Amino acid sequence: MQLDLLAIAAHPDDVELSCGGTLIKMAQRGYKTGILDLTAGEMGTRGTPQTRAKEAARAAKLLGVKWRETLGVPDSDVQPARQHKLRLAAVIRQLRPNTVILPYWEARHPDHYHASTLGYEACFFAGLKALPITGEAYRPFKILYSTVYAEVRPTFVVDITKQFEQRRKAILAFASQFRPAKGEPKSKVFLAIDRLEDEMAQLARHYGQMIGVKYGEPFLTKELMQVDDVMKLDVRSI
Repeated sequence: MQLDLLAIAAHPDDVELSCGGTLIKMAQRGYKTGILDLTAGEMGTRGTPQTRAKEAARAAKLLGVKWRETLGVPDSDVQPARQHKLRLAAVIRQLRPNTVILPYWEARHPDHYHASTLGYEACFFAGLKALPITGEAYRPFKILYSTVYAEVRPTFVVDITKQFEQRRKAILAFASQFRPAKGEPKSKVFLAIDRLEDEMAQLARHYGQMIGVKYGEPFLTKELMQVDDVMKLDVRSI
């Protein structure tokens, strides 16, 4: 299968939280979208890999993606090691996405910032003709970085107002993470997931407000954006 847009992240539910609304919107516009979870989330405090795989499948249907797989990198050990880059480069060659979404390269969780580096280097490696992997050499045209967790000014924000409720359903498909059973012992270790649902809604409102809509998802590109018609720029200045 050839994809238009591929989102790559460290754990199941990372994509839903960071760019789920954008994936829904692009699928609604007829683009073929996909998700590659680098790990099965087996080191998570809640849920089992089997449970999270079922939740990921349900979330994928809600997001409207055409393809979702797990690369099999060990959870808590995501890093740009050569074997991981070769496996991911082979997937890039197989799917040939025009656009790839990666996590921002700075984060609280080591797996997240290593996922960013691994993703970029694999996209580059996929274009090396002599690389000892299957498939024809290929590189995505555009790499976008989701900056929803980062304290940086994004390059642009996608209006996900109409997709927000569906995104919320996709996030809550991961019930083991966000709706744990009553009576489950509380962890003595701080769990960021305990506040993520509320935080993501607040951030979506914040970035939506920045562009004059209700909800938004922010992205950054390392390269400059090109504008052909300055009379058709969105977002009011004053």
